[in-house]
Amino acid sequence: MKDDATPRLRRGRPRPLRALFARELRIGRRIGGAASLGVAFFLALVALTPFAVGPDLALLSRIAPAILWISALLATLIGLDRLFQSDHEDGSLDLMMASRAPLELIVLVKCAAHWLLTGLPLVLAAPVFAVMLGAPAGQLWSVALSLLVGTPALTLIGAIGAALTVSLRRGGLLLPVLILPFCAPALIFGVAAASAGSGLAPAPAAPPFLILGACTLLALVGAPVAAAAALRHMSE
Repeated sequence: MKDDATPRLRRGRPRPLRALFARELRIGRRIGGAASLGVAFFLALVALTPFAVGPDLALLSRIAPAILWISALLATLIGLDRLFQSDHEDGSLDLMMASRAPLELIVLVKCAAHWLLTGLPLVLAAPVFAVMLGAPAGQLWSVALSLLVGTPALTLIGAIGAALTVSLRRGGLLLPVLILPFCAPALIFGVAAASAGSGLAPAPAAPPFLILGACTLLALVGAPVAAAAALRHMSE
């Protein structure tokens, strides 16, 4: 009996995390339409840029990776302040912290759901918006791939700021100030990786992609621990 029960217990351990992931997706779709809102904000930033820098198509195509990455960074911030705040307000966060599941894994699951609702639509929309800016055809996939590799790091870093401001009434105003400096490495190497497909960048494409991936892996390891520590400190 013990041998038969052990596999069932092992299979049952991830169920609370799967239920939390499904809950986050359901709430995100029901409350704010985060995917459509993020893409609309992304489009607005891209569409406004030609009015600021002028209609020079050669200039726009040259700076297209920077425009897309900055727009994606700002669009990622939408709804990030509510990552833990709504759970804090209704008491769900206390239940999560008291559950048997490690708080670091809970943070990671919430970040994964947020990225799926906000980051992935930006990745899918990026090639279309790159065409609007006159980016070369060879650059479209490098832009999308760089965002696919780098936007999870933005969400994970943002989770730290969301955890630090969870108990503040106007934490959404403080969140960008806290996290934008830490997003600079992902932004720098993301733009370098996205520019690799244009033929204008003399550097090879592999190093910025590898460094960008390292930034995401570092955030994947460190951000849940830091956010969990901030949430525990907030509850004391």
